[in-house]
Amino acid sequence: MKPKVIALPEVSFSEFDGVRHLHLGTEWVQGSMRIGAPFELELEYVQRMMAWLLFAPEGVVPGGHAMQLGLGAGALTKFCYKQLGMTCTAIELNPQVLAVCEGWFKLPPQGPRLRVVLADAAREIRGDEWIGTVDALQVDLYDHEAAAPVLDSAEFYADCRRLLTDSACMTVNLFGRAASFERSLARMAEAFGTRALWSFKPTREGNTVVLAQRTPTRPKRALLEARAQEIETRWHLPATKWLRTFKPLER
Repeated sequence: MKPKVIALPEVSFSEFDGVRHLHLGTEWVQGSMRIGAPFELELEYVQRMMAWLLFAPEGVVPGGHAMQLGLGAGALTKFCYKQLGMTCTAIELNPQVLAVCEGWFKLPPQGPRLRVVLADAAREIRGDEWIGTVDALQVDLYDHEAAAPVLDSAEFYADCRRLLTDSACMTVNLFGRAASFERSLARMAEAFGTRALWSFKPTREGNTVVLAQRTPTRPKRALLEARAQEIETRWHLPATKWLRTFKPLER
């Protein structure tokens, strides 16, 4: 039996008001870059995908390993690589996305600290080489219709958990007209435990970022506020603002 051939959408981009947007065959924005600041994070939900910094221990930033499932416009990969000084691995199914990121979204050349693996993320993350190696996992997997996460099962989230070091976190973007926040949370809770989960309120565009800790913790509010201020000072992310809408699911 021949393997099933997956039809991948055409990749294109548009520009408006100094911002370049990535598209996968539709008008849906799959990623963005401010042309004058290519290594900063333009979209609010993408900034929130960095909330794992609130829990990162000393020595992880820089020097740790960040993995992105879904390259998009390369924003998270570029930020972790250039701004944080981390080793980065992105797993992307569509080779056109990689080509466009290299040509039009300022993705740096691959090397010892930056690798893009062209593969199905669900299969790739089961590889032994990745188990227990990831300090920050960022999951943003959508097809061209952006209707719901492509991978959203308890088994998938269990595979994600196995990637993480003991102090690591996973952040996930939940979005789409067919997405179910409660269903996705239940599946993450099955893999990580309810106490491991934290969530933002949705952005104006409807993106809800959820964070899952490999090892659940409950830092004191004062510690989170101090950490948020440090993040804001060092990397110019709105981390103090995050704390207004970022809460653990289980007190």
